[in-house]
Amino acid sequence: MQGQVLKLGDVVPNFSADTTQGNIDFHDWIQDNWAIIFSHPGDYTAVCTTELSRVEQLYKEFNRRAVKLIALSCDSVESHHGWIKDIMAYGNFSYPLLSYPIIADPSRAVAKLYGMLDPDAKDAKGIPLTCRAVFIIGPDKRLKLSLLYPATTGRNFDEILRVIDSLQLTATRQVATPVDWKQGDSCMLVPGVKQEDVGKMFPKGVKIHQVPSGKAYLRITPQP
Repeated sequence: MQGQVLKLGDVVPNFSADTTQGNIDFHDWIQDNWAIIFSHPGDYTAVCTTELSRVEQLYKEFNRRAVKLIALSCDSVESHHGWIKDIMAYGNFSYPLLSYPIIADPSRAVAKLYGMLDPDAKDAKGIPLTCRAVFIIGPDKRLKLSLLYPATTGRNFDEILRVIDSLQLTATRQVATPVDWKQGDSCMLVPGVKQEDVGKMFPKGVKIHQVPSGKAYLRITPQP
């Protein structure tokens, strides 16, 4: 993939860009919130239309978690506004506009900054398009999670909501979330928690799962 490779914990690059809701300075736009930037190969494409419609359906869930959403496509603001009509019609929404902005990136400036360009997917002019990237960014402007999908595979935004719940919980609590965890499920203590501190830190109790090795590392507690 072309462009720089962002690593977990990196401060994400700032940029100024035109969007369907006006020009933004990305870091200023985030403020003290969590944020998700998710890219699309192009306007008026089938899979992208279903994705943006689904994100609009889930907008209140993301907003409840103080997560700001912003999409990106390599077309103009004018093209985005036309495409939004199709997105809203596909989702049978009773209002005309998306609740979140779409970045216009025809020069690929933002896509290059974030390493979103797919060298194998190109437009009619032979210019690389963006892949289906997802970047989850914390209030500290640092990258918390990134995902890359091929153009033929639509993203699961219910899974992204689940990930947000895990990231926000584990950012402030000394727990990790196990396989298939969802909000309200039991969690696991991180290795750094000393056994002598368990009772004080986890008053709901901790169960140690017995394993043949005899090692007490599978420590389970109700979600704090």
